[in-house]
Amino acid sequence: MAVNAKKIAVYVLVVFVLYVIITDPEKAADYVQIGFEGISDAAGAIGDFMTWVVNGGKN
Repeated sequence: MAVNAKKIAVYVLVVFVLYVIITDPEKAADYVQIGFEGISDAAGAIGDFMTWVVNGGKN
């Protein structure tokens, strides 16, 4: 039963994404840009943290 629910959820998500892309491509591009900016910010924060750890936790 859980597998079927997972398949349905993925199907609904794909249909929603396609709907957004088809109806408003500019807004879809904005969403993708926001997502990549978030990933970039998170990677930068992880890099800063790892640098801090390697330096012994000193500023």
